[in-house]
Amino acid sequence: MAGHGGGVTRDLAANPAWQDEDLGQPLPDSLHACSVCLPTWDSIIGYEEGREKITKRMQTGYPRFFKHTVVERLFAAAKAEVAGEHEDVIVLPTRESVQRAHRWVERNAETALRITSFHGLQVLVVPIKAKPDADYYWRYTGEVVSSRQAQDFLDGNMRKGSKSHLIARSLSKFTGAAPEDTFIFASGMAAVTSVLRALPGLREGKKTLQLEFPYVDCLKVQEHFGHGVVYLNEAVGESFDEALMRIRQGEFAGVFTEVPSNPLLRTVDIIRVAKACAESSTPLIVDDSTAGPFNVEALRYADVVTSSLTKWISGQGDVMAGMASVRADSPVAEALRAGLSEDAKDCAPLYIGDAEILLSNLKGYRERMKTVNANGIALAQWLSNHPSVAEVWHPSLVNRENYKSIMRKGGGFGGLLSFVIKAPKKTPKVYDALRLSKGPSFGTIFTLVCPYVMLAHYTELEWAEGCGVPANLLRVSCGLEPIEKIITAFEEALSHA
Repeated sequence: MAGHGGGVTRDLAANPAWQDEDLGQPLPDSLHACSVCLPTWDSIIGYEEGREKITKRMQTGYPRFFKHTVVERLFAAAKAEVAGEHEDVIVLPTRESVQRAHRWVERNAETALRITSFHGLQVLVVPIKAKPDADYYWRYTGEVVSSRQAQDFLDGNMRKGSKSHLIARSLSKFTGAAPEDTFIFASGMAAVTSVLRALPGLREGKKTLQLEFPYVDCLKVQEHFGHGVVYLNEAVGESFDEALMRIRQGEFAGVFTEVPSNPLLRTVDIIRVAKACAESSTPLIVDDSTAGPFNVEALRYADVVTSSLTKWISGQGDVMAGMASVRADSPVAEALRAGLSEDAKDCAPLYIGDAEILLSNLKGYRERMKTVNANGIALAQWLSNHPSVAEVWHPSLVNRENYKSIMRKGGGFGGLLSFVIKAPKKTPKVYDALRLSKGPSFGTIFTLVCPYVMLAHYTELEWAEGCGVPANLLRVSCGLEPIEKIITAFEEALSHA
C-alpha cells in the first residue's frame, strides 16, 4: 500500500511515530492525513509559537488549522491568477460559502473584499490585513476545500456528484435517524455551524447556552456566528439549577453540550436538560464525537446530534467529514431540516473523493469500537491505580451514571481519556518518553496521545486552568493495539514521573 512518499505505508500500531526524527510526519502515513507527529514537548511549544525549526519540518497538520501542502498550492495558484499586489485569498468550495465568508470577514475586518470564481471554485480576495480573519472563517466554519478536492483540481480532474446519501444510509443504522434526516458535511465544524444558523431563535437575536467545557471551536462558533454564548463550565449544583430555569423560560436560541465533553470526558445530566428544553421548545444540540453513535444514543434526548466523522467513524484518520442527525419528532425538526439540507448541498458539501474513502473506512466501525472500548476502560483503570497519576478522566470514572443514561445497548465507555500526573513539571519528560504516536486529533486505529490543552488553548492557558482543565493534561485516544502494549508504553514513560 502506497504511503505519502510513494513507499510502503508505516503501520503506526506496530511502529509508532514518537521520536524527534518523526516530527512533522503525517499521521497516518498518507498524503491526506488529518494529524501530524509532534513527538516532544518542545515541538508542541515550537509549533504553537511558530518557531521555524519546527514549522519547516511540518509536512501536514489538522486540516482546518493547518493548510495542507496541496491546499497551499491551490491557494497559491488562485492568488497568482486573481489577486493584486497587496491582496491574498482563501478558496472556498461553493458560491454560498464564499458569500457567507464575504459578509463575515468584511464585518470583522472592516474592509472591502471581493469574490471571484476560479475554474469552478470560489475565491474570496482580501487585503493582506484581512487574511487572518479569512483564515478564521475557514477554521471555525469548516467550510473547506479538502486536500483530495485540491489535488483533483490541480490535476485537472475535479469530479462532480455526491455520495453523501450513501453515507447517510450507512450511518442511520447506528444513529437511529432516518437517512433523510441525516446530513453530511465537509467537516464536523461545518455541521455545528450549520445547526447554529438553522436555529429559529437565532433570528430573534437570542444567545445560545453551552453546558460543560467544550471542544475549542464549538464555543468559538457560538461566539462569532451567533449572538453570543452563555457558558456554564460545570453543569452541577445551583448554577446548573439556574441554567435549567433559564432554559425553561425560553431565554436561549439553543443549548449545546457534548457527550462526553472533550477533554474532561464529563457528561451532563442530559435527562434534566432535555426535560427543560422540551418545556420551552428550546432546541438541544448534542455532539457525540468523543464517544460516537456506536456507544451513545444521544438522539433519544437531543433535537439534533452533530458528529465529527473524521474520528472514530472513519477510524483511519485520512479523511475529514461531519454529520448532523435530526430527531424526527422534534418541534424544530422542519426548521433544522431546511437549514441543514441547504448547507449540506450548497455550502459545505463533502467532496465525492472524500465520500468514497469514508464509505470504505466505515465498514470496520462496529468491530473497531468493541476493541477501542475494551482498551479504553482497561487503560483508565490501570492509570487510576498508578502511584504517579493524580487524576484520570474517562466516562467509566467521571459522571458515570449520567453517561450510562445515554449509553446504547451493546455500547461502551469509549476509547478517549485524559490524565494528569502528580508532579506536573515532569509531564514533558513523560510525554517525550512515551513510545506511542503523538499528535492532535483522535479516533484512529493506532493510539494517539497529545497535550490537548497546550494545543487547543495555548493562548488562553490561564482561562482553561480556571475552568479546571490543567495545561499539563495528556489526552489519550486508544487504538487497536493489544492492551498490554499500550500499558507497557505508559509504564515505561511514567517511570520518568
